[in-house]
Amino acid sequence: MPAGKVALGVSARFTENGAPIQRTLIWRVFNEKGENGVPTLVTEAQDASPTFPLAPGNYLVHVSSGLASTAKSVKITNEPKRETFVLPVGGLRVQGRVGERPIPPSRLRFDIYEGSFLQRGASVKGRKKSNERPPVLRGASGGEVVFLPAGNYYIQSTYGEGNAQIQADVRIEPGKLTDATVHHRAAQVTLRLVNNAGGEAIANTQWSVLTPGGDSIKESIGAFPTVVLSEGEYIAVARSSDRTFQQNFKVEPGKDREIEVLAR
Repeated sequence: MPAGKVALGVSARFTENGAPIQRTLIWRVFNEKGENGVPTLVTEAQDASPTFPLAPGNYLVHVSSGLASTAKSVKITNEPKRETFVLPVGGLRVQGRVGERPIPPSRLRFDIYEGSFLQRGASVKGRKKSNERPPVLRGASGGEVVFLPAGNYYIQSTYGEGNAQIQADVRIEPGKLTDATVHHRAAQVTLRLVNNAGGEAIANTQWSVLTPGGDSIKESIGAFPTVVLSEGEYIAVARSSDRTFQQNFKVEPGKDREIEVLAR
């Protein structure tokens, strides 16, 4: 230990009586009163349980893991010291299904918001608040474990690149992994423009998938584009050689299918 320095060993737990966290944490040590009374960074480390050489004095030690963090004041005297922090973090892993069939993790992504989905439209003094609230985490993949401060959240899960979305409330407990399974009522549709039923698909076709009300769900170009759609009724519009063709179709949960549009 350098002359004039004293060892401060730090570690963290997910719960008061839990085992020490072994994964990498981000530690920062600040002078409690820096210039103009603002704490200034003294040292930092990325480790599970680092040891800092510090001169006697008052410090603010901050530790974080993912979106969770905690801090406390530590007084260093002439004796080595060890401090344990409680970081109330839990894990969340989201997987998806259509009926009994699992959704490939690469085709599932989700955003995480604070609070409850059922309360997101609650108003404060007559105005909407949570529809404008940004997610605490965006674009996580299916099967990926993410760490969050303990509390209530809701997830918005998206299957594929169409309109197949679903929301679910989850509660994160400190030191625990929460496995959540979202059940999408959707199916994958492959579009084909053909001259005759069962014929060869026409290349370089421009496609639009619309709701009966005319809202656009997906635009694409190709002979065999695919799109995942929530259950319901749709219109497939194909454009080829300056001509436009369309076909109404229905999506039923779990029933992947081809939709042929006749070029007539």
